[in-house]
Amino acid sequence: MAKLPVIKHPKVLVGVDGVDDAGVYQLTEDLALVQTVDFFTPIVDDPYEFGRIAAANALSDIYAMGAAPITALNIIAFPEEGLPGLDVLAEILRGGQDKCTEAGAPIIGGHSIDDKEPKYGLAVTGVVDPKKMWTKAGARAGDVLILTKPLGTGILSKAIKSGNASPRQIAAVIATAHTLNKYAAEIASKYDVRAATDITGFGLVNHLLDICRASGVGAVVHASALPVLDGVRGFIEQKAVPGGSMRNLEHAGQALVTDLPEVERIVFSDAQTSGGLLLCAPKDRAQEMVKELRDNGALAHAAIGAIVESSCPEVRLI
Repeated sequence: MAKLPVIKHPKVLVGVDGVDDAGVYQLTEDLALVQTVDFFTPIVDDPYEFGRIAAANALSDIYAMGAAPITALNIIAFPEEGLPGLDVLAEILRGGQDKCTEAGAPIIGGHSIDDKEPKYGLAVTGVVDPKKMWTKAGARAGDVLILTKPLGTGILSKAIKSGNASPRQIAAVIATAHTLNKYAAEIASKYDVRAATDITGFGLVNHLLDICRASGVGAVVHASALPVLDGVRGFIEQKAVPGGSMRNLEHAGQALVTDLPEVERIVFSDAQTSGGLLLCAPKDRAQEMVKELRDNGALAHAAIGAIVESSCPEVRLI
């Protein structure tokens, strides 16, 4: 893939030459704009839930930078003629609107195109104090890795599309994917987070490797500590695995060091939709953060491993 040309600008704190979740443009000493865009095709049949999930996914990049969203723009691709019809589009937009209202980020416009395959998402603008923003750099040996949502939405989304997911599994995907990372981010902001990201299409393994490479460290993850949605390992054993998850495992390559079975490696690399935050927290405050996440209803509140010193950026899954 060709690389984008990098044009340096003194106000651009985070740009296309990095691996972070959003771009950051400094306005004043204590104020910066954080901008991101994301959209995709439906992962569930319910148009309202698809709208909520797509909006939560786009908003997540803002939370992953330690920022607060302030406005959003709709991005819509939808067929002008034939099924599914404008009532379906209205439900998608209603779902996105409701999730943005929850986030406190009004939708102030957008753009649509005619496309036979529906797609929806947002361009989101947030704000952050540059001195307090999170990036993927800054993790230190000894930091505890904390994950705030369970894994497995990629595996279960494939099961939904193939008609093999149970109603309970469908409900679990919807509940996980439309939950905003807003609440976990607000709690984490109290605890001197060193580095952060959100888990999306590249899977936990590659998002963690990004942190390791940006910070010059390694990581150890305990497979038994990973929160995983019910039924996910069963679908993996049946070889019902999306191509994106397998490509994530291949992309990690030798940077993933493990003797564990393929099932655990695929869980670790599953391509998530609107996944949780991965936070690097100081060891002396991690237990307190996990407790506060648990007490305030976070979907997952798991200390899954730790940052370690390493001569090369690698992740050990044990």
